[in-house]
Amino acid sequence: MTGESEGRAKVNRVLGIYTKLKEGRLVNIEEEMQNYGVHERSIKRDIEGIRDYLENDGADGGHMDMVVYDRKEKGYRLKKRDKMGLSNSEILAVCKILLDSRAFTKKEMESILHELVSCCIPESEQRLVRELIINEEFHYIEPRHKTIFIDKMWEIGQAIKKERYIQVEYQRSKDKKLVERKLQPVAVMFSEYYFYLTAFIDDKEIREHFDVINDSFPTIYRIDRIKSLKVLDERFHIPYRDRFQEGEFRKRIQFMYGGKLQKVAFEYCGSDIDAVLDRLPTAEVLSEEDGVYKVSAEVFGTGIDMWLRSQGENISKVTIR
Repeated sequence: MTGESEGRAKVNRVLGIYTKLKEGRLVNIEEEMQNYGVHERSIKRDIEGIRDYLENDGADGGHMDMVVYDRKEKGYRLKKRDKMGLSNSEILAVCKILLDSRAFTKKEMESILHELVSCCIPESEQRLVRELIINEEFHYIEPRHKTIFIDKMWEIGQAIKKERYIQVEYQRSKDKKLVERKLQPVAVMFSEYYFYLTAFIDDKEIREHFDVINDSFPTIYRIDRIKSLKVLDERFHIPYRDRFQEGEFRKRIQFMYGGKLQKVAFEYCGSDIDAVLDRLPTAEVLSEEDGVYKVSAEVFGTGIDMWLRSQGENISKVTIR
């Protein structure tokens, strides 16, 4: 068979498999090998090529079809996904949340908002959405650190995924001193205007000076205060059962201040108990009498002290243990 005829045969084979998938039929590798008289590798390459095409087509067209393997039927099927993207109202909500977060410099925020509106909203309706956010965007106040750190945050995310150590120079808040740390990064989190890295310190001598030695929860670093970052080739491994669960950590952390796990109990007499329960996701109302609620919660660190003091006379009879 000549190269030209081989090319035509491959095109016909790929189109035949693609047509079968589009018609909702099962594609079995052995059956296709017999149909086209080719090796198993050829059919698998064809299916991978179709997968790549569908992925690129979905990215361009706003929808996505996927080729998936049906283990029960021992063959490949086309799985249709709903149209990707957010509604106009959802994009407006995301823009409002972004503006309220004050997490980025003004230039970054303007760029992110522009891309969100341009990419996710029909051109005919973009002006309306822009008018609904333009005032907040104009008066947006950027964080005082004025640091652009998105690329650095992405590097950290990749290090977490690949379980690689990182070496950082970090500017401490209490004395502005630069310190070096070798870290096992485990999560990137956002809270109260800032993005944070949570990581385990690798140096045992440094850890001895911390309040919680060999704590099962990591130290917290503001990413904008990381002055230099190097992802090392050295790897670490945390078994799946021991993985850091940022969702559970977030329930118990206030203002991203680290420290020991402790229980706090208090009485609340304010007008909105829901605001307390939303601020402290682990909180439970033990009792209520004449508008006074007895509340108990699990929290990490000293940040809870800051919140309790901010509530003034609404909070009383506080015990922490």
